[in-house]
Amino acid sequence: MMMRMKLLRRRRATLHDLEARLQESIAQIPAAVEAAMPRNRHNKVTVTVAWIAGGIGVLTLGLLAGRELRVRYKFKRRTPYDYYAHAGDQTPDLEFGVGI
Repeated sequence: MMMRMKLLRRRRATLHDLEARLQESIAQIPAAVEAAMPRNRHNKVTVTVAWIAGGIGVLTLGLLAGRELRVRYKFKRRTPYDYYAHAGDQTPDLEFGVGI
């Protein structure tokens, strides 16, 4: 029992030390970002282009995820007709909705 308590104290001390170092490094992030940001008149253009690129990326991911979810939804709700809809067709090129 005593050995376990010593280990817990050591772990706690290590965790506190790690937390203190993390807080110090996190506190330095805003200054690093400020130093990295350009201070010229093209900054607004750069920020606008970055927002547009990010928006297009989010839109693309949303479309891909939505399509995947739709395909999975349709796959789970198949009917027996879906399995055998074109079972006896001899021609590979079928025309649908022609009305003849």
